[in-house]
Amino acid sequence: MHTVLSESEERMKKTLASLKDGFGSLRTGRASSSLFDKMKIDCYGSKTPLNQVANITIPEARLIVIQPWDKALIGEIEKAIRSSELSLNPGNDGKIIRIAVPPLTEERRKDLVKAAKQQAEQSRVAVRNIRRDGNEELKKLLKDGLLTEDEESKVSAELQKLTDSYITKVNHILEEKDKEIMEN
Repeated sequence: MHTVLSESEERMKKTLASLKDGFGSLRTGRASSSLFDKMKIDCYGSKTPLNQVANITIPEARLIVIQPWDKALIGEIEKAIRSSELSLNPGNDGKIIRIAVPPLTEERRKDLVKAAKQQAEQSRVAVRNIRRDGNEELKKLLKDGLLTEDEESKVSAELQKLTDSYITKVNHILEEKDKEIMEN
């Protein structure tokens, strides 16, 4: 019966990690190397993650410097950044790419907050679905005679507490991201 709880918690942790990962790619007014985590570039005929072909540094709050290990990739990296949804304009000097991160407009901030809220809602739904799956598993164990009604009720209550705690964590992560997006 406790395996239902531990499996549910493991799945909820993964949901939270996925939300944090998704929020990492939402551009705020600050420079962040996580913006490029999912970006892939054409490298010698195959799609390769940017962070595997270049060094990405943040020397200032609004500046990103990308230094490819192979200078021949500068054009491909620039092309990938320009065609991404990040709305960034890279410039290079033949050796490194510099990207000045412009401050976000009020409208863009509101769009990003909206996107963050949608991602958070998807995570809350996922957590509730995990709770539902756990409760269905408990009912099956009860039906099969592997659990008493008291045990099923107790574990179900613990599962609800776990769900509430993860919903609270999702809301907290969303609040932090909202603050980060809305600050100038």
